[in-house]
Amino acid sequence: MQNSQTTNKRISSIKQYIDALSEKHSKLTMVRVDLGYKKPYSDSVTLDKANNDFNRMMNNRRSKPSVFKEQVGYICKKEYTEDKGMHLHALFIYDGQKVQKDAFKAAQIGEYWDDITKGKGSYHNCHRNNYKRNGIGILDHRDNEKRKRLDENVLSYLCKDEQNTEPIKKSPRDRAFTRGTLPKKEGNNKGRPRG
Repeated sequence: MQNSQTTNKRISSIKQYIDALSEKHSKLTMVRVDLGYKKPYSDSVTLDKANNDFNRMMNNRRSKPSVFKEQVGYICKKEYTEDKGMHLHALFIYDGQKVQKDAFKAAQIGEYWDDITKGKGSYHNCHRNNYKRNGIGILDHRDNEKRKRLDENVLSYLCKDEQNTEPIKKSPRDRAFTRGTLPKKEGNNKGRPRG
């Protein structure tokens, strides 16, 4: 099946984003977490509510240094299905020189999500799955094979078109897909830190 124009634009944008982060950091730790809501709350959560909860979590990062101190980026896709309701597929990106425990970090994010949603949230730590070619965890800038797995198995999944956008988007301005901003290029920096 061929990707839509929207999916192809997302994939291109996200690859540029990861490339820019890799230029600044010799290692990145890719932390994959699915965030959602427990039953019966999941039946009534809207895209607006999920966006508000996610934005509150991202805006509170400075007050949660134990969870977010070394975070350098993120990608988030909101999705709706009949069985799960509104949920988010998220990839949190950390400086891999400073954060190596990806499964632990995913659990911290999930527990904080539960706090943000006042106990109504749920999460799935994707690092607890035994996928053979998942592309998450530590990504060294020289590891072309792992980067290929990240692109093919994680980024392409996060960028795919929503299967059913009606329950998600109430207006064309609603965003079901977001990412962090590209890092600024530093004028005097001759390359990424080594280590």
